[in-house]
Amino acid sequence: MDVGYEPFSDAVREDPYPVYAALRERAPVYWAEQAQAWCVSRYADVLHLLKSPELFSSSAMRTMLLGAKPGLNPMQDPQAMQRAMAITQALPFGLEELIASRNLISEDAARHAPLRSVVNRGFTPRRIAAWEPRMREIVRECLVGLRDGGDFDVVAELAIPLPVRIIAEMLGVEPERAADFKEWSDRIVAGLSGSARSVDPAASGLSAAMGELACYIARIAAERAQAPGEDLVSVLVAAQEGGAGLSAAEVVFFVLLLLVAGNETTTNLIGNAVDALLRHPEQLARVRADRSLVPSLVEEALRWDSPAQIVFRQTTDDVEIAGQPIPANRHVIAMLGSANRDERQWGPTAAAFDVARNPQGHLAFGFGNHFCLGASLARLEARIALEALIDELPRLERREPRIAYVDSYLVRGPRRLALRRAA
Repeated sequence: MDVGYEPFSDAVREDPYPVYAALRERAPVYWAEQAQAWCVSRYADVLHLLKSPELFSSSAMRTMLLGAKPGLNPMQDPQAMQRAMAITQALPFGLEELIASRNLISEDAARHAPLRSVVNRGFTPRRIAAWEPRMREIVRECLVGLRDGGDFDVVAELAIPLPVRIIAEMLGVEPERAADFKEWSDRIVAGLSGSARSVDPAASGLSAAMGELACYIARIAAERAQAPGEDLVSVLVAAQEGGAGLSAAEVVFFVLLLLVAGNETTTNLIGNAVDALLRHPEQLARVRADRSLVPSLVEEALRWDSPAQIVFRQTTDDVEIAGQPIPANRHVIAMLGSANRDERQWGPTAAAFDVARNPQGHLAFGFGNHFCLGASLARLEARIALEALIDELPRLERREPRIAYVDSYLVRGPRRLALRRAA
């Protein structure tokens, strides 16, 4: 049944959830003609898809973002090749190295494990917990203007600088370049997964942003090769000579992924959580009355308005999902945002925002081998930010009636969340 859903359309960006509900009810495995992909919307089916990498390959993350046709290596697809060539024009390495390089989000099994093990060293529970005092310090700095009585943009003044500064410090790159990191990140996200996805990468600014960031990272990596430190870039550079055998391009793309994903998820989580509390003042009152609900608030925000809305997979064999046959070498879209609102999983109140729900098993961070590397970091940053904002929010009101969302079909969050003191 046609419900008119296209994952790369702007039509549902402001509020995709009614369309998701229609898909779950009437077409849980839906063929999106424009995207040339099967869209899977129910929780149990999405979980099965994420739990079965032998049937659903993560290689689709590379082919879909480069615009290649299902079943084709990007180097076999003229359109994807043209797009990749435009991107590499500004990079410090060539097309073949770009295509051959491994990255965390698009590798399966044996090629994924060594990469994951390298970066895991910087994301152990002990290391993440050690950052809490620094996070609290940054949050205090971010809220100075708000507590002095001025207007406040939650996104620009808190949700962006907190994760950007933390991931920059973890990587050992200059925190004072935070504005550059965010600008590069926005252009890359829009160019790969937003309205500029169909535009030439040079014209959209994607290739320039990737080139500027990649050249910056390559310089930092060269410095760490000569004088290693305790930061993550030094760990990655050391892995070039170790068991992981990272190439120069893989080091650059590792850091690029961490800088982009390391700030994007947390920024959108904080923005979505604050927006949800403003929409539901009774839930804000519950959290203010019981601060032990803050961790549950974070989980409910992740479920109710997921920062990552979709991920791509590709069938490795003929499969069947919810009775729908899907041939091998077809793109499949796992709709995380829809799965997290599925009434079959969360009951009749699935569409409600409930800070006491504590929704164990939500899929906002994915599942299995590709479970989000920075999930614990994002949770901690969001908890600290929300704890600091809870008492301020009742005295604030929106300056803009409608939210402008991030230019992306993959991720969801407000670009601005401008507040002022209530009259």
